[in-house]
Amino acid sequence: MGANNDELIARLGRWSSGRGPLYVLLAARLRALIDDGELRPDTPLPPDRELARSLAVGRGTVVAAYDLLQQEGRVVRRQGSGTRVCAAQHPPPGTADANDGGGAGGAGGAGGAGGGTTANPLLLHLLDPPESVILLSCAAPEEPPPILAEAYLEAVARLGRIRHDIGYHPAGHPELREEIASYYRARGVPTSPGQILVTNGAQQALTLLANLLLSPGDTVLTEAPTYPGALESFREAAALFRTAAGAEEFGAALTDRPALGYLIPTCHNPTGTIMPPLVRRRLAALAGEHDVPLVEDEVPAELCFSGETPPPLAHYGDGRRIITVGSLSKLVWGGLRVGWIRAAAPVISRLVRLRAVHDLGGEIVGQLAATRLISQVDRLRRDRIAVLRRRHDHLLGELAARLPSWRAEPALGGQTIWVRLPGGDAGAFAQVALRHGVAVPQGRSFDPSGGHGDHLRLPFLSGEETLTESVSALAAAWRDYDGTRRPGTLQALVV
Repeated sequence: MGANNDELIARLGRWSSGRGPLYVLLAARLRALIDDGELRPDTPLPPDRELARSLAVGRGTVVAAYDLLQQEGRVVRRQGSGTRVCAAQHPPPGTADANDGGGAGGAGGAGGAGGGTTANPLLLHLLDPPESVILLSCAAPEEPPPILAEAYLEAVARLGRIRHDIGYHPAGHPELREEIASYYRARGVPTSPGQILVTNGAQQALTLLANLLLSPGDTVLTEAPTYPGALESFREAAALFRTAAGAEEFGAALTDRPALGYLIPTCHNPTGTIMPPLVRRRLAALAGEHDVPLVEDEVPAELCFSGETPPPLAHYGDGRRIITVGSLSKLVWGGLRVGWIRAAAPVISRLVRLRAVHDLGGEIVGQLAATRLISQVDRLRRDRIAVLRRRHDHLLGELAARLPSWRAEPALGGQTIWVRLPGGDAGAFAQVALRHGVAVPQGRSFDPSGGHGDHLRLPFLSGEETLTESVSALAAAWRDYDGTRRPGTLQALVV
């Protein structure tokens, strides 16, 4: 049954009351209705002219809004059939679309036109986890290290000694802000506590930055592929995307002065690459020259297999336009909801005021624990990298043995490898993989332009036994996905 025009108008509400182009505002409201399930999968939407007449806008506004949603994989438009909500937008429990990727949180990358849903399964699988499925959709440590419990015990003991402190710290606990500032000073970046905002994880940091720096219709420059949680934060701010396939293209795009640039130069998610120092210097200079705020996501930065963490981009610039986001979710554990933003003091002041409206500050015990943990980054890094390198090598070995036609580039750090399939569509294959008991994220989720439909992201966070089981399931799924050819016979298709 289609979406009745009058009923849809009522649901849209005051859709045009925001700032920005009308087609962006209309797409943002329709996106919310789709994502919230108010517009069900396969629901026909009103024709362009009919909806435009009811909304008192030009037909071009509706066409542009529908086209934008189609690029994101939320609607399908076909000549003679009209516009419909994508049939796979919100799969039922147990058959959820496992074809999308996630990092620290949020929903979504964008799919190509008519490419089906690319909603981030981090939300789908956290809110409604499928049973008896190995979740390779979320790249996060599977258990807290013993040092975390020790840090919490010490933090709890300190509670009894706290005096003259009501516990509300919108900018973060003063001791933690100083410890994070010291951490950056040790990495060659002069930093004061006034340049630090403590957040409830990196995802809140990205959301705050999107709310502060973006208006509807603004352009965000990102790498392709990149972290889907960031894409969703920017999408919630009704931003548009421009993608760059590499550092040279990213630098060239900065000359067009997008509203914001976002990148992951160290232990990139999902590829595991590390940007060379000269490229970092060049991008930092371009951001300053063209007055573009450049957000560097350093969440996985301490996971370089070499054991040495490169300086952040702020080391190469004056720091006024470079913003650094970090957290302990990858180095320690995702359940420790402590992240931060390092930026110029005036930017931090604005972010603190914005954060205080929604959140008077994070819980203190976790921040006190994080204060101790950050002071022991060297120990944490050493222990974590030793485990990750061993599991990384094991995963690559299993893929080479069982799926030799898949192209898997070794990572230089991080928690994931970026795999290219020799043929077919990664989203369709992910559906088959789910039926074999393993959920894998497909490449379109990592690319707001809908590209990389032949890629998968595979994390190497589980133990060797689970990794072996996962690859075995993927190999069986690959045989079922293309039963006429065995995985070992597709070598010639790899480029």
